[in-house]
Amino acid sequence: MVTIRDIAKRAGVSVATVSRTLREPEAVRPAKRDAVNQAIEEMKYVPNAIAQQLRRPRHEAIIVIVPEIANPFFSEIVQSIENVAHELGYRVLIGETQGKQERLDYYAEMVTSRVADGLILLGSLLPSVVRATVKAGKPLPIPLVLACESYAGLNCPHVGIDNVAAAKLAVQHLIAMERKRIATITGPMVNSLCADRLRGYHSAMVEAGLTPEAGWIVDGDFSIESGHTAMLRLLELESRPDAVFCANDEMAIGAQQAIHEKGLTIPDDIAIVGFDDLRFGAYASPPLTTIRQPTNELGETAMRMIDAMLHDKPLTEQSVVLAHQLIVRRSSGAQERLASNK
Repeated sequence: MVTIRDIAKRAGVSVATVSRTLREPEAVRPAKRDAVNQAIEEMKYVPNAIAQQLRRPRHEAIIVIVPEIANPFFSEIVQSIENVAHELGYRVLIGETQGKQERLDYYAEMVTSRVADGLILLGSLLPSVVRATVKAGKPLPIPLVLACESYAGLNCPHVGIDNVAAAKLAVQHLIAMERKRIATITGPMVNSLCADRLRGYHSAMVEAGLTPEAGWIVDGDFSIESGHTAMLRLLELESRPDAVFCANDEMAIGAQQAIHEKGLTIPDDIAIVGFDDLRFGAYASPPLTTIRQPTNELGETAMRMIDAMLHDKPLTEQSVVLAHQLIVRRSSGAQERLASNK
């Protein structure tokens, strides 16, 4: 990899002159500046943007990007980030994208323009400046940590769970409850984690010798409303499922409501399993079986990762996979099955 020392040697100037040319070109004499720029072009030197960021005066401010602040899953992670940030002396700014690229790019510009020091990204979108540099094979342009999502080809710190294994565990639980007609309500398939959860669903079904019928895989958008709509579609099928795995708890709550509206019972007619273990899931009707994500650890790990980047400290792990857990409640029929066996 070409360094500024290599550039200085080619241009016949000092390292300090190269550094000054990169930071303040107007402060360098034209002849030396031209020599440095020519050497940069000939050697195809790409400045390390993160290293440059580290040399700038820091504001001790981090921007946390969420798709939707009203989503309690993201709120729990943000709360954990805020707790660790306060301990480390950072201010936390919240940016809500609502799925809009221009909003995300606006917040990323706050980092490139030095208003904030780095980004923690909880959503599925990538800033345009990051996508452009990755596509060009250049280094990461801003300090960035991914929490929950991951992206192939992006060399960036990441913390999350194994979504394939977690979804597989959820479906295997339904199979253990002797359900065979298992449907799934997915999240937005542009999200890598949603694709992984669908893979986990398929893996569990294949290993059990079960084949999803046409119409058993229905898209949602993580909202309660989409879970309700998707469940109504499933209930209209001639081969109605006897269990549904939902890619998050909000959609599972919506699905439960649709089942109740049709005069069916949970779990006798249809068993339900969600994902995330949001607090209100324990108070659903009936209480929701779900996959617990460690939101506190997600937020804490992401904040400590961005702090390490900004202080040029080595990360113990570039990618951290946290443990998930199956939380069994009445919606999947486990208690009823145990009672019938007594």
